[in-house]
Amino acid sequence: MKRVRKAVFPVAGLGTRFLPATKSIPKEMLTVVDRPVIQYVVDEAREAGIEHFIFVTGRNKAVIEDHFDVQFELYDTLAQRGKIEQLERLQRLQPGPGQTSFTRQQVPLGLGHAVWCARELVGDEPFALLLPDMIMQSEKSCMREMVELYAETGNNIIAVQECDPAEAHKYGIVGKGKSVHTGFEIEGMVEKPKQGTAPSNLFINGRYILQPEIFNILASQERGAGDEIQLTDAMLKLEKLQSFYGYHYRGRTFDCGSPEGFVEANVAFALSRSDLSKSMAGIIEGLLGEMKSGK
Repeated sequence: MKRVRKAVFPVAGLGTRFLPATKSIPKEMLTVVDRPVIQYVVDEAREAGIEHFIFVTGRNKAVIEDHFDVQFELYDTLAQRGKIEQLERLQRLQPGPGQTSFTRQQVPLGLGHAVWCARELVGDEPFALLLPDMIMQSEKSCMREMVELYAETGNNIIAVQECDPAEAHKYGIVGKGKSVHTGFEIEGMVEKPKQGTAPSNLFINGRYILQPEIFNILASQERGAGDEIQLTDAMLKLEKLQSFYGYHYRGRTFDCGSPEGFVEANVAFALSRSDLSKSMAGIIEGLLGEMKSGK
């Protein structure tokens, strides 16, 4: 069984829900407290032992490549000014030489197509897929738990979380089979089931470990919902050939693809930091007090 060494990050989306902010800045570079959203996702992959980070980009995304590059002038300036703590922090976040690759999704044909665009860089080995809109907050990262489950089971792993059963029609939902190690066998997947027909309330939360056979399926995958090539459609075909396992993630997930989720993430991560929690709590209490008093 091959080890999971590579991760794919589909970052070609336009981020229209954040216009005008995303007119010139990729949505993945919007900051949660003091780090871009994409940095949180890459850090999660790195904690899980990922060694090669593959970004599927689009137009106006060059700043993402710059972010993960060495900035000699900045590093030199920090060193000369004695800002060693900030310099060392940046260096810790810096991927090593040859650890990042970038490929272009020229046409926005959906998540499945973005994954397919990474086929030559992934090669014939399993890979992690992390959707950059979703950032996680937990003591042990979601992807690290998934890699550990993969080591026990092999095949394909999908992370899931619970949602309100009344909201299940909004998500990709999996059916839960028997428990296996720290996960369970997946018995069927359905994308946005009709209300009242969902096999469970466990929704796919944007973290996957997939076998390379998915690329052959995506190569001939017909367009589905939204006239796009859907990853879920391809996984349903792969499920007939290989086993899928679910990892029930119980940490917090923030959908930074929506303004509400993005603001929530900023508040939650600020409150979790020892250097910000006290002041942020006071600011939030003050703002809520003003709202209640009608100011």
